[in-house]
Amino acid sequence: MLMPKRTKFRKQMRNVMKGAAKRGTDLHFGEYGLSTLETAWINARQIEAARVAIMRHIKRKGKVWINIFPDKPYTKKPAETRQGKGKGAVEGWVAPVKPGRVMFELSGVDEQLAREALLLAAHKLPVRTKFVSRDIAM
Repeated sequence: MLMPKRTKFRKQMRNVMKGAAKRGTDLHFGEYGLSTLETAWINARQIEAARVAIMRHIKRKGKVWINIFPDKPYTKKPAETRQGKGKGAVEGWVAPVKPGRVMFELSGVDEQLAREALLLAAHKLPVRTKFVSRDIAM
């Protein structure tokens, strides 16, 4: 599971997630990519599930880059707990994404196989996505 080795602070505030992504919107490594159309928190399990779906479909032929990393902790208080007594314990790690962010990149396979693989990955994610290729992105 993806998570940071260590952080300066254990808990973070939620922050406001509005607007489009300012960086990470272009393809840098691969020929094809999966870009998000919505704002969301993508957790480590979802990233791993999407990665496995891509790798199984392309049968480890091409190369896959994961451009998001879950470095934001989210907390949760136990069920049936009264309010107060501080912030809850860290439950997991998420990667905040905004519209336009390229989450996965793929190269070394033909476009049809890349489309199918990234579609399978998109089914594992909680956001609407768009297939992008180098000629469209640039």
